[in-house]
Amino acid sequence: MKKTFIVPGFSLRDTLYCGQCFRFIPYEDSFAVTVGDRRILVRQDADLITVSSDESADLSWAGDYLGLNDDYRAVNLSFSADPKLAEITGRCGTIRIMRQPFWETLESFIISQNNNIPRIQKIIEKFCELFGKDMGGFHAFPLPEAVAQLDEDDLSELHCGYRAPYLIDAAKKVSDGTIQEELLRALPLDEARDLLMTVKGVGPKVADCTLLFGLHRLDAFPRDTWIKKAMAELFPEGLPECAAENAGIAQQYIFHYARNMGMLEKK
Repeated sequence: MKKTFIVPGFSLRDTLYCGQCFRFIPYEDSFAVTVGDRRILVRQDADLITVSSDESADLSWAGDYLGLNDDYRAVNLSFSADPKLAEITGRCGTIRIMRQPFWETLESFIISQNNNIPRIQKIIEKFCELFGKDMGGFHAFPLPEAVAQLDEDDLSELHCGYRAPYLIDAAKKVSDGTIQEELLRALPLDEARDLLMTVKGVGPKVADCTLLFGLHRLDAFPRDTWIKKAMAELFPEGLPECAAENAGIAQQYIFHYARNMGMLEKK
């Protein structure tokens, strides 16, 4: 099964490598992308995006997942009200915020704490291999109900250190309804963040990453050491008002710009 999308002004590579997702593998001229219990092969040729799968199921969902159905023209135009943000958008406005599964995003960003991307990807793949359903050629992301039954010793093979009890606590709170996806979508941002932070080990950064990448809360603005450094140099007075409604999109542009300009290199 194949499905194509025409998406001007989009970069598949920039979108995958900007730190919002981890289950992708470069493959010749394409990327194998795994989400939940599905795997797709995605290729870009200029404005043409081709999504293919060995399954016969409809691939329309992939457009939403990759952000291909979102019109960023109005967003990028709104950013042009600030000269510096306009420059950043001109260089980095090819990124889309993906619509990833909430549960998978929460666990992935718990794993991401104080970790580099290759190690994050390795731990996540091992997590799926050990506790996810075998889909034939890859493993699905483990379900919260399955992870909730584990103890820390069960996670020893992951070598995820202090994060192990956090993964289990998140699973318990999701599976017993303490943390509900629909409620997190409906609550004001501050309240949604506070609710996520009732999970052991989840601080503001992981909570905001989950809200932005797993719930498409575009008003969330994750802050780690790197984005704080970029903001201090580029926007010492804070994010321009024109970006308030789409702060999460601006965050990705700013991070990508700062990294490409060498601003995040250790001195």
